[in-house]
Amino acid sequence: MKVFHFLVFALLFFTSCQAQDKSKTMASDETVSKIEIIDFHTTHRCQTCLKIEANTEMLLEADFKEQMDAGTLSFQTVNIDDEANYDMAERFEAAGTALFINVIKNGQEQHIDLTDFAFMKAFDDEAFATELKAKIDEQLKTL
Repeated sequence: MKVFHFLVFALLFFTSCQAQDKSKTMASDETVSKIEIIDFHTTHRCQTCLKIEANTEMLLEADFKEQMDAGTLSFQTVNIDDEANYDMAERFEAAGTALFINVIKNGQEQHIDLTDFAFMKAFDDEAFATELKAKIDEQLKTL
């Protein structure tokens, strides 16, 4: 019986910390060009999920303050368990913890799923910051 409970717990844990691996383009306001960094999460968060948020915030505050202040770049955390966020989570196909870059330009949204990267590098602060910075810089050049 203990093995059964462990397997159920393990399955729930891993499915709560997974997201879809897809990139989508959607229509948006044509007058706005910006990049949103979106950290989706559930109410109950694991240490890796919390570390992804902390690393992302630290990088944005250290390296992208000017873009954040100008509104070209923004960061938000979204609890997908909150009913008010269901539509947004569905739009991004976020079923658990997920990290996205949402590039908005020319009236189109491009969803770039960084979830696999974020989970793999969450506890390597330097690698996480270096790689996320490069990904954001690459998208800022496209605006």
